[in-house]
Amino acid sequence: MRFDILTVLPGLLESPFAHSILQRAQKKGIAEIHVHNLRDYSSLKHKNVDDYPYGGGSGMVMMIEPFAACIEKLKSERNYDEVIFMTPDGVTLNQGIANELSIKGNIIILCGHYKGIDQRVRDLFVTRELSIGDYVLSGGELPAAVLVDAIVRLIPGVLSDETSALSDSFQGELLDAPVYTRPADWNGHRVPDVLLSGNTPEIEKWRFEQSLERTRQRRPDLLGE
Repeated sequence: MRFDILTVLPGLLESPFAHSILQRAQKKGIAEIHVHNLRDYSSLKHKNVDDYPYGGGSGMVMMIEPFAACIEKLKSERNYDEVIFMTPDGVTLNQGIANELSIKGNIIILCGHYKGIDQRVRDLFVTRELSIGDYVLSGGELPAAVLVDAIVRLIPGVLSDETSALSDSFQGELLDAPVYTRPADWNGHRVPDVLLSGNTPEIEKWRFEQSLERTRQRRPDLLGE
């Protein structure tokens, strides 16, 4: 799976993609992550990528030309399943969307900055707009990293335990149950006995009940109650 990320601050993405699961996926050849500096696609003398908004107002707006030039170059080299714009007014990213995107082949992700991007970029090129929450960040780089991480960890062969991602919170519309590891007793705080019993049906029952209760307490909206 290939990701092409368009940004004016490529340095912001160096660390997220160079560690842990994302690094492992790239080393295995399961995922390719390419970061493109939009300034390289500016035709202006000083490589500007933003200008004042028509109609007045505060802030600067990212111009259409660098986006268009980069997207068109990429599309001339391969087909893309999605061109995604990370924006606070997009559809909120959830596990279902991550699952859907994990079976795609090639994805372009656009990172906004300043006051936003020229609406024509969104009208002409973007196929999907996603948000990671109802708040505003300085740019789309960190949301792009979140999206890539959420997708890549679902691709077969990335995680050491192939079933691990299937038991995460939100995969079954419930939050995950509490988890424990050694020692079984730490300063009088014991792991629930059922987890030490070796009784698989009882353990699964306990986990389901805990997931249900945690969801009821923290995210009752997921239960439709």
